[in-house]
Amino acid sequence: MKYVNASVLCLMLLTCTQVFAEESKTVTPDFRCIRDMVPIRHFYVDNIIGPEDLKLTVKAANNSSGEIYPVGSVIQLVPTEVMVKRDEGFSPVTNDWEFFELDVSPQGSKILTRGFVDVKNRFGGNCFACHVKAESQWDFVCETGHGCDPLPLTHVMTRAVQKMDPRCSKTEELTTEESIALEALNNLMGGGVNL
Repeated sequence: MKYVNASVLCLMLLTCTQVFAEESKTVTPDFRCIRDMVPIRHFYVDNIIGPEDLKLTVKAANNSSGEIYPVGSVIQLVPTEVMVKRDEGFSPVTNDWEFFELDVSPQGSKILTRGFVDVKNRFGGNCFACHVKAESQWDFVCETGHGCDPLPLTHVMTRAVQKMDPRCSKTEELTTEESIALEALNNLMGGGVNL
């Protein structure tokens, strides 16, 4: 099995880049091991308000016709990127979603960047510009068939990255397919990862 340095992996993932340096110094309990969240198809959900609100988040995520997510909803495809649904009116242009970039480690999550319409991902794409393309019934959430541009990552790549989350207490071994996908992701990102 091949291992990837978690810090380097975080650098090579899609990230959002509007910096609020004062927040990057504090480990936040709001974002935890991605695999401790509720799996929904190829991504994970949570709700920072509580268990009853989490049920509503799961309901929205599983609604095949689309639904507006409740306040407090957390959506993650990879450990270092998060969308959080804020109070109504917080950011009308993003339908009240806030985008976050995290630095993840065994100690937890540090917020590196956060924002709305000006946040960029690791590939130089604008988070808002992609998510705004989601058809209205999907509430800014991008999946295949929702109207968003496709990501340059396969589901196998994201699954491998999800398994590598250093915040998780339980290590999950990568399959051969996932190891190959992680190596392909390394190549896509220009190298620099010691596989």
